[in-house]
Amino acid sequence: MSTMEEDFPRGGTTKKPTESKVVVNRTEVDNLFQQTSEPKETKKRKGAVKDDAKKLKKQKTGKDKDALTLNAAVKCVEILHLKNVKEGMLMLGCVKEMTDFEVTVSLPCGLQGFLSIRNISDSYTKLLSAQLEDAATEEICSLPQIFYPGMTFRCVVAKLDVAKGGSLSIQLSINPKLVNKALTSSSLKAGMVLSGCVESIEDHGYLVDIGIDGTKAFLPKTAVKDKQNNPEELKMGQYVTFQVEQIKNDGRVVRLSVSPSAITQACAESHGWNLTNLLPGLMVNATIKKVTKQGLMLDFLSSFSGQVDFLHMEPDQASSCKEGDEVRACVLYVEPSARQVGLSLRTYLVQPGTTVETRPAGGDRIGEVIKGCKMTAMHYKSGAMLELPDNTVVFVHRNNLKETREPANNNRVLAMPEHTCRILDFSPMDQIHFVTLRKSVIEKRFYRYHDLQTGQVVEGTVSVLLGHGMVVHLSDHIKGLVPRTHLSDIILKNPEKKYTEGMKIKCRVLSVEPDIRKLFLTRKKAMVESTLPLILSYADARPGRMSHGFIVCVKSFGCIVRFYNNVKGLVPVSELSAEPVFNPEEVFYIGQVLKAKVLQCEPEKARLLLSFKAAVEGDSEEPAKAPIDCEVGKTLEAKLLKKTVNGLEVAILPDEVRALLPTMQLSDHMSNCPLLWESLQEGDVISNLVCSNRNKRNISLTKKPTVKWSLEEGLVAKDFSEITVGMQLIGWIKNMMSYGVFVEFPYGLVGLAPKSAMTDRFIPDATTAFHPGQTVMAKVTNLDEEKRRFLVTLKISEVMSSEDGAQTRLIRGLQERRTVTEMLAARDNADLHKQLAALSVGQKLKLTVDTVPESGATFKGDDLSGASIMATKHHVMGVSLTPGQKVTAVLLHVDILSSCVHVSLLSKLMAKKKPLTEESKYTAIVQHIDKDFAVISLDETAQLTVIETINHLNDIQRPEAEQLRAGMILAVSVVEASCHELRGLPLVSWERTAPKRERAPSESQTSSKGHRFGEMVKGSVRSVKPTCIQVTLEDGSKGSIHVSEVVEAEQVSLGSFPTSTVKVGSVVTARVIGGREAASHRFLPFSHPKFVYALSELTLLPRKLDTSVELKPVTAKETLSSYKVGEEITCFVSKFHPEKKSLEVTTDPCVTGTVELLAMMSDPKDASHPEKLYKLGQAVRAKVVEVNASPQRFVLSLIGVHALEKGLVTLGMVTNILPHLGLMVKLPFGAMGTVSVNDLADAYRPNPLDAYSKGQLVRCYLVGNETAKWQLSLRPSRLNPEQAKQAKDPEVLSIEELEAGQIIRGYVKSVCEPGVFIRLSRSITGRAQLQQSTTYFVSNHKVLCETVTPNTLLTTKILSIDKKEGLVDLSLLPADTGKPDILPASLGLPLRLTGEEKEKHDSKRKRKLSESQQADEITQKKKKTTKKTKKTKTDDSDSGVEVYFREEEDKEEEDALKPDPEKQVKPSTVAPSRLQVAAGFSWDVGLSSLKPASAAQEVDSSDEEDQEGSRKPQKKSRHELEQEKKTAEKALVQRESELMDPSLRPQDTAAFERLLLASPNSSLLWLQYMAHHLQATQIEQARAVAERALKTISFREEQEKLNVWVSLLNLENMYGTDESLKKVFERALQFCEPMPVYQQLADIYAKSNKIKEAENLYKNMVKRFRQMKAVWLSYGTFLLQQGQSDAASALLQRALKSLPSKESVDVITKFAQLEFRYGDAEKGRTMFDKVLTSYPKRTDLWSVFIDLMVKYGSQKEVRSLFDRAVHLSVSVKKIKFFFKRYLEYEKKHGTPQSIQDVKDKAMEFVEAKGSEAAS
Repeated sequence: MSTMEEDFPRGGTTKKPTESKVVVNRTEVDNLFQQTSEPKETKKRKGAVKDDAKKLKKQKTGKDKDALTLNAAVKCVEILHLKNVKEGMLMLGCVKEMTDFEVTVSLPCGLQGFLSIRNISDSYTKLLSAQLEDAATEEICSLPQIFYPGMTFRCVVAKLDVAKGGSLSIQLSINPKLVNKALTSSSLKAGMVLSGCVESIEDHGYLVDIGIDGTKAFLPKTAVKDKQNNPEELKMGQYVTFQVEQIKNDGRVVRLSVSPSAITQACAESHGWNLTNLLPGLMVNATIKKVTKQGLMLDFLSSFSGQVDFLHMEPDQASSCKEGDEVRACVLYVEPSARQVGLSLRTYLVQPGTTVETRPAGGDRIGEVIKGCKMTAMHYKSGAMLELPDNTVVFVHRNNLKETREPANNNRVLAMPEHTCRILDFSPMDQIHFVTLRKSVIEKRFYRYHDLQTGQVVEGTVSVLLGHGMVVHLSDHIKGLVPRTHLSDIILKNPEKKYTEGMKIKCRVLSVEPDIRKLFLTRKKAMVESTLPLILSYADARPGRMSHGFIVCVKSFGCIVRFYNNVKGLVPVSELSAEPVFNPEEVFYIGQVLKAKVLQCEPEKARLLLSFKAAVEGDSEEPAKAPIDCEVGKTLEAKLLKKTVNGLEVAILPDEVRALLPTMQLSDHMSNCPLLWESLQEGDVISNLVCSNRNKRNISLTKKPTVKWSLEEGLVAKDFSEITVGMQLIGWIKNMMSYGVFVEFPYGLVGLAPKSAMTDRFIPDATTAFHPGQTVMAKVTNLDEEKRRFLVTLKISEVMSSEDGAQTRLIRGLQERRTVTEMLAARDNADLHKQLAALSVGQKLKLTVDTVPESGATFKGDDLSGASIMATKHHVMGVSLTPGQKVTAVLLHVDILSSCVHVSLLSKLMAKKKPLTEESKYTAIVQHIDKDFAVISLDETAQLTVIETINHLNDIQRPEAEQLRAGMILAVSVVEASCHELRGLPLVSWERTAPKRERAPSESQTSSKGHRFGEMVKGSVRSVKPTCIQVTLEDGSKGSIHVSEVVEAEQVSLGSFPTSTVKVGSVVTARVIGGREAASHRFLPFSHPKFVYALSELTLLPRKLDTSVELKPVTAKETLSSYKVGEEITCFVSKFHPEKKSLEVTTDPCVTGTVELLAMMSDPKDASHPEKLYKLGQAVRAKVVEVNASPQRFVLSLIGVHALEKGLVTLGMVTNILPHLGLMVKLPFGAMGTVSVNDLADAYRPNPLDAYSKGQLVRCYLVGNETAKWQLSLRPSRLNPEQAKQAKDPEVLSIEELEAGQIIRGYVKSVCEPGVFIRLSRSITGRAQLQQSTTYFVSNHKVLCETVTPNTLLTTKILSIDKKEGLVDLSLLPADTGKPDILPASLGLPLRLTGEEKEKHDSKRKRKLSESQQADEITQKKKKTTKKTKKTKTDDSDSGVEVYFREEEDKEEEDALKPDPEKQVKPSTVAPSRLQVAAGFSWDVGLSSLKPASAAQEVDSSDEEDQEGSRKPQKKSRHELEQEKKTAEKALVQRESELMDPSLRPQDTAAFERLLLASPNSSLLWLQYMAHHLQATQIEQARAVAERALKTISFREEQEKLNVWVSLLNLENMYGTDESLKKVFERALQFCEPMPVYQQLADIYAKSNKIKEAENLYKNMVKRFRQMKAVWLSYGTFLLQQGQSDAASALLQRALKSLPSKESVDVITKFAQLEFRYGDAEKGRTMFDKVLTSYPKRTDLWSVFIDLMVKYGSQKEVRSLFDRAVHLSVSVKKIKFFFKRYLEYEKKHGTPQSIQDVKDKAMEFVEAKGSEAAS
């Protein structure tokens, strides 16, 4: 109220008002707004005016002693940010780019502005207007003639425009009237460098407009001749920079010169310049005032202060500059309102004769993405410096260090070893590249127009529809125009119906001009989806090329077609169509897309002749008419002319008539067609061809033997009229559709086979049943005479096989393959091909083993060098191979194209061949598959032969399970024992189903019994994996060998892989030790010894293979029981779980252990990829941490220790960051620890906890273990004592190490009434009394609390130490520490009185208090002291506060994890100003050792001489002994009462149970009990405690029960499964109110980052509790915290519909507050505006709105809001409230002028109300 009385004085003596004032009866108005008499205020204002006048006079004196600085020095140097740019600000700019109407200007600190042609000068604007009105006006200079790249000039910020995206655009002006606005004729001095524009041209010179009224500036023509970069004669309106040469007639006439050398060397002098007329570009001599990392602070022109940021210092200047040095600087910018001046020391701006380069030396790199960049410096208020791999230094603005909505974490960015950046721009003014680290920008496909290529297909977003087209945005900065004619293939009359704003579309680039940022796109589907080659230039338009183009002009002589990049060509009338076109305008239209063929092109003349007609026909040459003797069905020979992708172009001999032979027509076997195509070359003569179809355009040929046979036999239909139902024809598959296949026959007839008639069996997909071109036999089923269509069936059951049967097709197919082999061998003349051609199936080869991989084996042959010889693992089974071994193999298949030979080493194929008898039946096994053919072996005969994989022409592609594969058994019948066409191989027919055969007795017995435990078996290694070996046993069953059963544990070396010692294919002898389930492969427990296993678990260990020793089964429980904690064992890596971040290891087939992340590694650098530390199957040595057989729990450690010990260095994970305590760290083996802020580093730094984050891994030193928590240290001197440097802030282990007078640094623990408490170490805390903390008078410690926050780093001086009591008294005064005061001078606090002044003040105060008042005051203080303190102490010599606190209280504070200064420090008003650090209570000490209060008082009350000298033991009286005994008994009783106090947290189970008996309904106690178990990782015990609590707590205690349910939900969320959490949730709903349970679970999901689950739960909540406002608000808060602003808006609309209308205003305002806190503040402001417009008298909403705007809005917006509030039509009392708020705000954030404005407004309001009352 005292403040308010000063602002709006109450009462006072009433004086007569002046005549000019209206008398107002102020008693009728609220006296808060009354004023004192007017003359008093007038007098005060006059005094203020005089003071201001005196200040101005002092500024003008120019004397060094009394002169005032015109502008205050900045506190911190930072670059110029866009938000600090204001209208009227003067800047130095550099021309970056120029167009006809605008100049792009580079400004300091990476800013960019735009200079419009209208902002040059008034005279230039007049010339422009005149030229627009009359073209005959004299030609004026264009912008490229006035400016040139790199030109520097002065400019002023004319306007700040807001672009559509919300970004600011700086509009500049060089109008002399604005640039030189502050200059007057009297301030002009000779030598000044100014700028202006030519106003008129005279005979001997030019009149120049310099923007000063009443001053004429003349520039002689003779002076212009020396000026560079401009013509000799200047033109009207031209911009020039000049120097004032002479001033006449008191500044009314000025003579100018434009000598470049004089201008660049001119240096401003002190006289004539002030802050209002200081101009950028001036050269000044400056003195360095202060050097910082961010730049320099300079003094110049005797009364100016300026700053030089790090961007405008030379790289080597930062280290060489010292305070007091003289430098030459250039003024960069002047901000008059903030009184800020920026300077530059860069040589290109300071040194004469240098120019500004607009392009970097390394070339244009804008848009380039660069990896491997290192951050060299971080400037927290500006940005960071990066060094590219080529050592180029670039700058990252602070806005580009992170994504827009990400929280700033500069320390994390600085700590990253490497960065990936994208170059955004090059700033000529700063001569540095600006880059970004934003991933969203780096990953953009298009950043500049240069990134786009003509013809490229791109995706964009529709921005706006215009009359001439549509604007499409490809990215934030790239937009293109789709012309109206290109919006579709046809002209759209209403394009807005097809395109909407924000729609995603696909376009193709028509043309792009990066230099002028012009991009044209097309949406024409025919052009976007065109697969034809694009014509991008006239050079691409080669004759014969076809491409899509669009018509741009239709004339009588033809059409003009345009392609890409404005390439145009003419289509004459004769080439428009095959039919005559008389009027092209009636046939074609502008914008039409057509295919055009290039007829002629002259790139030099840009002439192009096109044809539509040739493009339609496909070839400019008409096909030759077939001669009469070329009839369908006639056998022909042809010469190969050209090979195409789909076939062969041939010339029929002898007349060389052109014809086409498709690839699929080369053979009946589809696999042979590409082989034949590959073997043929241009010029080859192909025989046995037959003409299948002939029309006007071309002739089609075929080489299919089956089709040729049908034509020769006449089994064809030559016309539709010859087709009859039931007729059988041979054709080929032409096309496949989902509803059936089209079959083509000779003579061009095509029939349809519906899906139901394609095969005898059901087929899911008709498009994959046949191969295109496959030969088929069809039977006609239906005819449609009218439409000339017919249907056929391809079912094998309905068509008969042709006479050319399966055996004939087989022989022909193999002959075709031999033809290919012979052609290739003859053509290449290569020995390898000749040798491969001589090989045949079944031939035996002498080979040498090359390699033996898992997939089989590879060989080398002496006669087959260069060939790839291989055998699959099936064909080497049972054979032990080693590299270099000589073997004999049988040949299965030769692929001559790839020179690959497939062989087999199976013994049954290597045996002597047995003769075959015709028509005998055998069992055959498929040995090799090669597409249409397969190699089989006949049972026990060692005979090989070749068969077709299909039995009929119409066979479809079978599913993979039904296809022939190696190892399949077939039933065959011998047709011919030795077929000449098959090179002596037998010719057989075959069936899929093999005949039943009787098993041999031994085989049947073995397969039925399986293998028993302990049985010895042999097998071949099938595969070797890191953790197991798969074995195929002799009887065909499978077995597995665990990695631990390969090599004896004693012989396993660390890091080795035991399974790698076994090779695939090797034969091993093993012993059965168990089995596994066939489905899950789970190890089966041992049961009856006669139990057999289908999947055997084997061992290779020699000690278990010894049959003389009985092998006993060992269960998992027995194995676990054999391990002891601390034992080191060998185990093998089994699996890494990324979700749990744990490693799974195995020691036995049935035992699996777990290694947590912290027990896996010792280096935090490995935490990013822990899975790479260990490989599967690797042998490691581990120590047993915990072993339990039931329930099975086996925990191991790989860091060499199994338990934590004092002095150990281990890895820890930060789990919580507590400002009042430090770091909470999770340690290995379930332990927890704390790190004090004093133990984070050897050199204290401000904000020590900012460098750490949750989940971060750190190396910790274990100092000690107290109260189940470890005390940790992160000091390098502890972690690496050998390598650590000397600690700047050494660790203080005890109070003995401290000395009085010592300067020491520490962190603020708390600030309260007794003083400032400072942590000197983890166990020692000192205190600085308030009078020893600051030189300012502080009436309340809250002032210190606001300024000195916890963990503030302070330098202190130790005043005194009481080592006996453990008290440390500190001082923070600048006189003691040499550091600035902890309170800033800006607070305006008075200085503390000292010496005589203090004595006078104290004496006056004592006289005012009577003796009775003093006595009452002392009595009240004593009562308060008794309540607040546990132990007090008095001293006759001094008075103050002595603070005692126990270590137990600190421990309780750490357990509670909550800052509570009242608990930590208990002040007393009558105690010395010291701090005691005392040990806790010990039960081992006797009662006699307890020190009574009286004894303590005697010690403290002794005089100084007794304290200095040695004290002699004095004999105590009986009374003293009795008193001492009573005091000890009282202390013991107090200790017992503390132990019985339920508020103290127990440390063991028994204590918890004892307390629960006393307080069974206390949920807090139950929760502490659960937390006790969870700290020991006893999850099940914690669950049991929760269940007990739910049963024990009374049903009336609903809140207590809810607390337990919530803790149980938290427990299941953290340690349980989704199913267990769901069950607990359902139970909680039954016993509690549903709404709080739902809300608590949603909060749990949100805090544990389970966003999807939380969102689903909220959706259910708003359905179930739709009438509850809190649910909607909670859901809205969640959505906004996740950044889903749009979803929150939609939710608000739903809420308004669901809730009663009376709640609408409250809900809207709540959502608006949420928008301010978590979403878009602008959106929240809009919502409040709408509500307050409807409810203007809701002052409570106005108050909330003001609070939010003060916190989140700008000063301008807040003041505007206050102005609205104080003009509301509400009661005077409410307006008074708003005025008080307004005044408080201005006092905190405003200026004296703004404070006075508020007071004036209040007075106006009071007077207005008084006038209303009077009237």
